[in-house]
Amino acid sequence: MKVNLLTVLSVFAVFVVEAVDRSKFRTCSQTSFCERNRNNFIPQEYHVRPGSYGIHSETSTITAELLNGRHPLQDPLVCKISILQNNVARITINEKTPLHPRWTVPDVLQASALEAGQAELTVTEDGAIVKFGSREIKVVNKPFSVTLSINGEQAIAMNSEGLLNFEQYRNEKNPKPDPAHSESSGEGAAAAAAAAAAAAEQQDHEMKFPYDVEGMWGESFGGHTDSKPRGPAAVAADITFIGSEQVYGIPEHATDFALKTTKGGDGYNEPYRLYNLDVFEYELDEPMALYGAVPFMLGHDTAKTSAALWLNSAETFIDVSDAGKLSWFERLTGAESKQQQGKQSYWVSESGLIDVFLMVEPNPKDMFFAYNSLTGMPAMPAQFATAYHQCRWNYKSQDDVAQVDAGFDQNDIPYDVLWLDIEHTNGKRYFTWDTANFPSPKEMQASLAGKGRKMVTIVDPHIKKDSGYHVFQEAENQDLYVKNSNKGNYDGWCWPGSSAYLDFCRQDVRSYWAGLFSYGKYEGSTPDLYIWNDMNEPSVFNGPEVTMPKDNLHLHSSVEHREVHNMYGFYHQWATEQGLARRDPAQNTRPFVLTRSFFAGSQKYGAVWTGDNMAKWDHLEAAAPMLLALNVGGITFSGADVGGFFGDPDPELLTRWYQAAAFQPFFRGHAHIDAKRREPWLFGEPHTTHIRDAIRQRYAYLPYIYTTFREAATAGVPIMRPLWLEFPKDPSCFDKGQEWLLGAAILVKAVTTAGQTSTDVYLPGPAVWYDVENFHLYQGQRTVTIDSPITKTPVFQRGGTVVPKRERARRSSAAMVWDPYTLVVALDENGQAQGEVYEDDGKTFDYQKGQFTLRSFKFDGKTLTSSATGSLETYSTVERIVIFGLKTAPQFAHTIDSEGNRRRVEVQQVGLKSDSVYVLRKPDLHVQAAAGQWSVELMW
Repeated sequence: MKVNLLTVLSVFAVFVVEAVDRSKFRTCSQTSFCERNRNNFIPQEYHVRPGSYGIHSETSTITAELLNGRHPLQDPLVCKISILQNNVARITINEKTPLHPRWTVPDVLQASALEAGQAELTVTEDGAIVKFGSREIKVVNKPFSVTLSINGEQAIAMNSEGLLNFEQYRNEKNPKPDPAHSESSGEGAAAAAAAAAAAAEQQDHEMKFPYDVEGMWGESFGGHTDSKPRGPAAVAADITFIGSEQVYGIPEHATDFALKTTKGGDGYNEPYRLYNLDVFEYELDEPMALYGAVPFMLGHDTAKTSAALWLNSAETFIDVSDAGKLSWFERLTGAESKQQQGKQSYWVSESGLIDVFLMVEPNPKDMFFAYNSLTGMPAMPAQFATAYHQCRWNYKSQDDVAQVDAGFDQNDIPYDVLWLDIEHTNGKRYFTWDTANFPSPKEMQASLAGKGRKMVTIVDPHIKKDSGYHVFQEAENQDLYVKNSNKGNYDGWCWPGSSAYLDFCRQDVRSYWAGLFSYGKYEGSTPDLYIWNDMNEPSVFNGPEVTMPKDNLHLHSSVEHREVHNMYGFYHQWATEQGLARRDPAQNTRPFVLTRSFFAGSQKYGAVWTGDNMAKWDHLEAAAPMLLALNVGGITFSGADVGGFFGDPDPELLTRWYQAAAFQPFFRGHAHIDAKRREPWLFGEPHTTHIRDAIRQRYAYLPYIYTTFREAATAGVPIMRPLWLEFPKDPSCFDKGQEWLLGAAILVKAVTTAGQTSTDVYLPGPAVWYDVENFHLYQGQRTVTIDSPITKTPVFQRGGTVVPKRERARRSSAAMVWDPYTLVVALDENGQAQGEVYEDDGKTFDYQKGQFTLRSFKFDGKTLTSSATGSLETYSTVERIVIFGLKTAPQFAHTIDSEGNRRRVEVQQVGLKSDSVYVLRKPDLHVQAAAGQWSVELMW
């Protein structure tokens, strides 16, 4: 099929000019299921059917049937409460005999986490009690509610506000009689209309299903019609975080980290929306949907951290409000006040079932372990992926690539990965090359690999409709595409023009896609080539809200797109990750895949970025809270495009962005095709030096960063952390979204205003903090003002930590692999510190077989003691030890190896007396576990 280029450009031009228009994206009031469940909701008064409880001790499960008090003729719902591993409570509510199967989210949850935990189950006169460990679930029969407590304190409640609703599938429409349709006039007509309305209300109460309202059986928006052949099927419930002043999570939104309320006032007037969309030049401080959806919310207070995972992949709206107001039932029974305080959330999804996981822990780290055990621990990335990436749309040729690569070397700026956007392909046919501009892709990759560098190419999910394009034709022959509502192959417009979309919900489609990454299929690819998945919300330029129609069909036309929409990008990234893993004959190379769209569990498959941001100061400011929300949602390997994708940053903005992003998990510079070139050296001095210093700082901290990635992969703890994660009892940090901790030890506050030369930083506590630049000590639990000229972004090391660094300037992380370590020992108020460094080969899965070194360090005020586990052979040594916070100067030190041999090491004092730092040079102690335990003893 030939595509007229002018037509393609015209479609894209409309997309570019008009996509920033918010009228192209629906609000709650323009979405039938949200409007009727939020703005016009009538409580359904659910209660437990007497005598319906069932106890299943072998699975730690209790079941009951729920009756709809407003529609008593409605079939009962089945509620199941199960206690799983890691003290997770699962609550599912489903139809007992559904007309159509209700979609249950597959492929996210980990089987090991779904095994039954230990619980004591009891049915009482007015409900049920489930006890497990220090936790207890109380079920109240009428009105139905579930409350989870820990150590006798209520933590999280479901349906305490009576907002539960479950729209059951039905065979027929049920239009409401029109009370105004009468031949009477005047007062008699009005009385007749009122009587008819009252009768209709009574009749509604006595019917199996409520009367239809507009949009239940089909609705239109923006010139597109959603046919809704199965009618209404929304589910909704309220979840209250008791005692929490703030709630967090539910990425992705360009909002504050501590979520604002959504009922007006100082908050928003719209609920948060989870519906993956390609939003061009997205606005800030808005709850509208963006590229990804993680339906996971947390509350935190000084006693506990509680969380809820609403496992539903359909479009979802979430309200947040202050708890403490009377519920409908309390108002009905004449209650005068409500003592319970906290945050209330209200979740409404278009379809599926209610599948909620509740968690509460005294320590937030335990809660993150439970959540990531449930949805999958973050993948351990290859070493290169944690370094700096250079990208733009587009590096135009192989010569351009060579010149950019040389520019980094000529300017002594390290980087690890060079990226190619869509223009590198043959006419937007993925898995191909534009041979005129990239005639020798293998040689190009080999040139980068010779310096320890990698390449990333983009592979989007839309497939150009061209019978001469092997991917399109193979997929068509095998019937692998998403279908339209008439069961024909869906045709949408994206970068190539007319495109088909692979049905990644199918395992056979994912297997086919994975096979395309084999070296024989993806000609010109090498082991040093990795992948970028974009436009996978999915983006459809001529579709409703720039995406796919909800009545499209998946899984051999058995499931509507509305059910799986938020998982499309999840499946696309997973299939790509599998392709990179399988292309290696030994299947022993860690993949790297960046995705724009994501869902809960995407952390298992690679990295995420925040999409098409702008070269503006407020977008730099928005990056931190967006990334914090992603990190607490499990998406730990995440970042924002340095400099902003759209527009042209001035040197100050670009410098500040590099300084901030150097301490964020995913570190990539990227720019739009119409943006001016902005490689780090193009602004001249002193800007080149400032940017070089920021990137080199990232590389110096790579050992610490890689060690933090390992902690995330094994314990589920975020890499980029809110302050309260490490300081859970300091309420002053609960609302902080512009500061973050990189791991447990490094605190950062970005400079986000033009011309700013000082920065107020809240230092949490109890702790002491050291400015990493001038070694100055600060007490925690207070705000300090830090000088921040263009050469400095405030960065602090926490007292009581040991941070490993590699400080020799190299061209890439691969060139640093045998460099010696510097250990930065920052003492707490008791003169103590501890930390660790992790090493593996940086590229294979051999670490899963014990091929790693994890060396711990502990300083007790006089002696630094180190021991290690693992079997990796490494030549790394400790070349320097830098100690902050010693109150008196040691004269020298002794190193003591595993055999008791002592060697004298000199100690040098650096800095002013008030901020003294003591440096031990050339202790030359080995890192590998075979070196055994060694120590360094200070001598006074």
